[in-house]
Amino acid sequence: MPSRTKMLVNLALLSAISYVVMVFGRIPVVLFLKYEAKDVIIAIGGFIYGPLAAFSMAVVVAFLEMVTVSDTGPIGFVMNLLAASCFACTASFIYKKKQTLSGAVTGLISGGVLATVVMLLWNYLLTPIYMGWPREAVVELMLPALLPFNLLKMSLNGAITMLIYKPVVNGLRKANLIPPSTAGPQEEKKHTGTLLVSAAVLITCILLVLALQGVI
Repeated sequence: MPSRTKMLVNLALLSAISYVVMVFGRIPVVLFLKYEAKDVIIAIGGFIYGPLAAFSMAVVVAFLEMVTVSDTGPIGFVMNLLAASCFACTASFIYKKKQTLSGAVTGLISGGVLATVVMLLWNYLLTPIYMGWPREAVVELMLPALLPFNLLKMSLNGAITMLIYKPVVNGLRKANLIPPSTAGPQEEKKHTGTLLVSAAVLITCILLVLALQGVI
């Protein structure tokens, strides 16, 4: 199978997985805010094929969401596209420049910070329109709800990406859909430590979500 065809097949597969995760994996957090891990799959696609591929996946998934399960129309499309693009494209752009574990971590953190800032800005601009709230009400939610939610979301995105990236890529390599790894043993040792940190972040975030829901 030609490499371009393999890339298109992989991106289509990852986009489909991202969409399914979005549809069936929505977790209420606080107020009207829900978490789904679709941006994780988009980031993995970006790590493999670069930021343009991540953006293409983000467009496809956001559009499918708009025409199937979303009730926020074009505004929801814009918000979903911005969130996914800021996170996944930034992370994959930095990783493409430095294809090491530290590059991946730096990219995910940078993408999470950028996405948080951008989403706060666009929540200020667009949430009053599609929620029908006065802008002052949205401003009052910035610190107690919107900022913590976006930080929580990006922390989950980063931790889950680090935890599942390797298994996903290994599966694609076994299927001969992407080239073999060129990472040395030193990178593999570093990866183990990063997995432990990512697992700790993930567990902390899960406990926080459960606390916000009053489960614990």
